[in-house]
Amino acid sequence: MSTSVSTPPRSPAGAPRPSASHQAGRGSRARAWATRAPLLPALIFLVAVTQLPFVATLVISLFDWNSLAPDNRSFAGLSNYGSVFTDAALRESVITTVLLTATVVIVSVVLGLLLALLLDRKFIGRGLVRTLLITPFLLVPVSAALMWKHVLYNPEYGLLNGGWAWFTGLFGVENPTQPDWISDMPLLAVEASLIWQWTPFMMLILLAGLQSRPAEIMEAAKLDGATGWQMFGYLTLPHLRRYLELGILLGSIYIVQNFDAVFTLTSGGLGTANLPYTIYQTFYQAHEYGLASAAGVVVVIGTIVIATFALRVVSSLFSEEANRA
Repeated sequence: MSTSVSTPPRSPAGAPRPSASHQAGRGSRARAWATRAPLLPALIFLVAVTQLPFVATLVISLFDWNSLAPDNRSFAGLSNYGSVFTDAALRESVITTVLLTATVVIVSVVLGLLLALLLDRKFIGRGLVRTLLITPFLLVPVSAALMWKHVLYNPEYGLLNGGWAWFTGLFGVENPTQPDWISDMPLLAVEASLIWQWTPFMMLILLAGLQSRPAEIMEAAKLDGATGWQMFGYLTLPHLRRYLELGILLGSIYIVQNFDAVFTLTSGGLGTANLPYTIYQTFYQAHEYGLASAAGVVVVIGTIVIATFALRVVSSLFSEEANRA
């Protein structure tokens, strides 16, 4: 009696059969792509809206291109970047941008932390107070700058001069000299309007951090006799580290690119022209497309540098406090 043995089918041309692990890997990759597929349109849109214009800006920054003489366009290499750092006006605008950004971010974070600590307590009308404090951040930036320029800073009918006259009248001073806030302290005037608008943003971030503290740890610290300053220094502040970093990061990114306040309050005069305003002048008034694009690239790089430096400073401060503890 003969028996027949069935042989398994061989793969063509001696190719090795895919193993079970290989097939499982292919299946997992297919599932991963199926999961990511709905996000592809958003990713493509993001690349088209942000990365492609930036690449175009990089390319334009390498050309000597004036729109008033388009036929004379020529490749300039890195000479436009050299002009950004050697031109006196552009160099001054870089310094102004750094000062403006650092001042607004630091003061906004400090005031936002104080307001967040206030709103973290329970009191009558807390919801109304919170809504009123958030309002400045909800205003359109140009509207907020116009309000500061005409309602507060105006030397004839501004509220600041009215308050100054009332304050000096308490000491018997009649018809005091009315300061022109924008002319006398232009950079401080721009900084004050931006601090007023960005403090609520910092307050919201830090308030979220305060309300996410573990209640059990705070109660245990109270029972152990910890004072309010000790709880703030050893529990609250370390817990707020990531929220402070987030506020500083986002604030640096947005404020270094601010254009509305400078344009509306001072029109870039009196030493308040930051890089975004200088780019506007170079592009729309001088029609120097290549030079303006190079300055724009510098703004992006400067934003990354400032944000990175700010995060490292905050991290080092917290590391020192942790080592002391």
